[in-house]
Amino acid sequence: MNKYNGTYENGRHERIVYPLGGIGAGMLGLEGTGALSHVSLRGKPDLHNQPFLFSTVTVLGDKPEARVLEGPVPSWKIFDARSGPHGGAAGGQNGRPYGLPRMQECSFVSRFPFGHVRMDDDSLPICVELTGWGPFIPSDTANSSLPVAGLEYTFRNESGTTVDMAYGFHAYNFMSLGEGGAEVRRTEGGFALSQAPAEGKMWFEGAFSAAVDRPDPVVHTKWFRGPIWFDALTMLWKSIEAGGSLAYGEQEDGGERSGPGGSLYVRLRLQPGEEQRIRLRLCWYVPWTDQRHGQARPDVEGFEDMTHQPWYAGKFAGIGEVEAYWRDRYDELRGRTELFSDSLYSSDVPDEILEAVAGNLTILKSPTVMRQPDGRLWAWEGSFDTEGSCYGTCTHVWNYAQGLPHLFSELERGMRESELNEGQDETGHQAFRLPLPIVPTVHNYYAAADGQLGGVMKVYREWRISGDLEWLRSVWAQVKLSLHYCMEAWDPDRLGVLVEPHHNTYDIEFWGPDPMCSSIYIGALKAASLMCEALGQDGSVYKELYEKGRAYMEVELFNGEYFEQRTTWEGLRAELPSLGHDAGNVQYSEDAYEIFKREGPKYQYGTGCLADGLLGAWLAAVCGLGDILDPEKVKSHLLSVYKYNFRKDLSQHVNPQRPGFALGGESGLLLCTWPRGGEPTLPLQYSHEVWSGIEYQVASHLLVTGARDEALAIVRACRDRFDGRVRNPFAEYECGLWYGRAMSSYALLGAYYGLRYDAVEQKLYMNRDTPEDFRCFIATATGFGTAGRKNGVPFVEAAEGTIEAAFA
Repeated sequence: MNKYNGTYENGRHERIVYPLGGIGAGMLGLEGTGALSHVSLRGKPDLHNQPFLFSTVTVLGDKPEARVLEGPVPSWKIFDARSGPHGGAAGGQNGRPYGLPRMQECSFVSRFPFGHVRMDDDSLPICVELTGWGPFIPSDTANSSLPVAGLEYTFRNESGTTVDMAYGFHAYNFMSLGEGGAEVRRTEGGFALSQAPAEGKMWFEGAFSAAVDRPDPVVHTKWFRGPIWFDALTMLWKSIEAGGSLAYGEQEDGGERSGPGGSLYVRLRLQPGEEQRIRLRLCWYVPWTDQRHGQARPDVEGFEDMTHQPWYAGKFAGIGEVEAYWRDRYDELRGRTELFSDSLYSSDVPDEILEAVAGNLTILKSPTVMRQPDGRLWAWEGSFDTEGSCYGTCTHVWNYAQGLPHLFSELERGMRESELNEGQDETGHQAFRLPLPIVPTVHNYYAAADGQLGGVMKVYREWRISGDLEWLRSVWAQVKLSLHYCMEAWDPDRLGVLVEPHHNTYDIEFWGPDPMCSSIYIGALKAASLMCEALGQDGSVYKELYEKGRAYMEVELFNGEYFEQRTTWEGLRAELPSLGHDAGNVQYSEDAYEIFKREGPKYQYGTGCLADGLLGAWLAAVCGLGDILDPEKVKSHLLSVYKYNFRKDLSQHVNPQRPGFALGGESGLLLCTWPRGGEPTLPLQYSHEVWSGIEYQVASHLLVTGARDEALAIVRACRDRFDGRVRNPFAEYECGLWYGRAMSSYALLGAYYGLRYDAVEQKLYMNRDTPEDFRCFIATATGFGTAGRKNGVPFVEAAEGTIEAAFA
């Protein structure tokens, strides 16, 4: 099996948590062992939440053999101090079902959005395969946002005799919050766990349902009552060993009381060599949350009483409607999701690229992403253990994410609309974080130059992806206002580059012309001139300023190898920092102020080689804008980044910043180095770190220039760090897990062959030097499928929808 995009086994499966659920609908985590954990259904991450929730199999006979349908407990969990409600490791893992017999071996394979776990036990006559999944169908945002997950257990009789067995699924009522009414009740094909709202706490309300696709399962909703972690579990295991027969103290449905948990059982008989599958349908419904973040504009009434409501709560009236929809459409949604998965994995690209692309699409199924009832997407930067990381669909982080605009263009256009309306004031100042729920925000902090200017380029991208000129017309006035704000604030002398201090994704201000943000500026200017042309307006002011800025960058900022910053703090309109100055993440102590007097503002990069140095040129490439700078100088910069910033071994690298992203003998791409000297005493504050989202940005840009070996080396280094032993391969992190920037990996897919569909022109572009025969996944606003060449002839084949395309 290949090292990448293959089987995770021999310890490489132990850190896997694979998100199951819909976009913005909450998450169940399928572990590489088959366990369910990280249960986050209430509008926020809850990554410590490992409720009493598991499946079992019992081989019946004179001496029944029962197993939890999970592989061995990973050794790191045994002494994980955080993993239990009663003392964790110090309490002997009281509250965890780790002491129950389970399958001897397991392995994991991802075929996004399907996660496959194989389980074997030499002492049993059967083998088991588990497939966990949730609907994911490009352009079908509704069905891809359902609060549902499927678990499919396939049992195969590998013996020479008939095997009688029982499958079971068991759940303590983890929806209960300890106040108000909580119950476990029988439903069609299974059971539901529920919690009623408590007084003044409507967000307590919630329900979780489990049902099988077999008629008349045995269902127990009144577990033995006793201290749940001992008496109840002791009696439950007796029921499991008996294949679903009631244990002493358990009751059939009837009577008034509700038990602490529920179980369902299905009996199976397997002939020698026979295979049978049990499909477990899981769904949930939490109509309100307690989540509210950010600040509303003063004239927004009642924001202090608003809380987030998930999109699905506006579509379904309760758990019963979700259950019925999931039951009735399960086969259809699975088939359509499989069409997507098969199309994606038919791509003739290196395995490390496919793994990086698919591995980060999990972000869209994680608690990082939320949707509100009007359908708009709102996101954190990433997910911490019990809360989101950095609120507000941060514009300069989500600049990098390239999966969403192609797979769900409706959601991406909604992000632009939120930025330009609720996020922007009458001057054009754009807040780079939006409140939740999305309402007009206050404007009491810096605008982010990279995020705001990147938004102009992305409006161009959304127009080219959708082909919708009327949509472009509807947002143009706000786009123009945004761009003119940037011109006035950061380029008042109209040099074509950003000179005044400008806030950015490194959480500080760059002082003076820097290539990273200035390249986004000239990209935005070029995009504006082209959008003006399409709208029948005069865009000459943008075109002329673009050309002026391009010339400035190529002459003044290119040092012969790479583009560098001209750090400037004197002669500007901006007020200079002062002692005690506190501006967000930039503070000046007495010691720091002494450095300022010698060197200027801290956290600059000056002569450094910045991995993000030509971020605007990359955005131009992925947005369909073409070259915005001399291609040879761009390639020189990128090869310099590889030469100076890529480290095959970080064990001797000095990193006083955040080392957990890459350290020791691992490989990675540093954010900034100073090969020509001149590193500031207090350099760019994250400069010595490694961020996977920027690694993919650089790698995909290298692919655009034809530097495949260098690009693949970077991708492999990143995926080697996320190999399942130390880090979860399906939760890349930066400031929180499932970090939005990491979806820059999607750009690798199009960059490898230069595939890009333009809906305005209805043309499909690809590199001239592509092989005579290849295929690669492609998604447009109207369909998805594959494109490539057959015997040298270009083709596009839609698996779903339509893709009308001539070939450029």
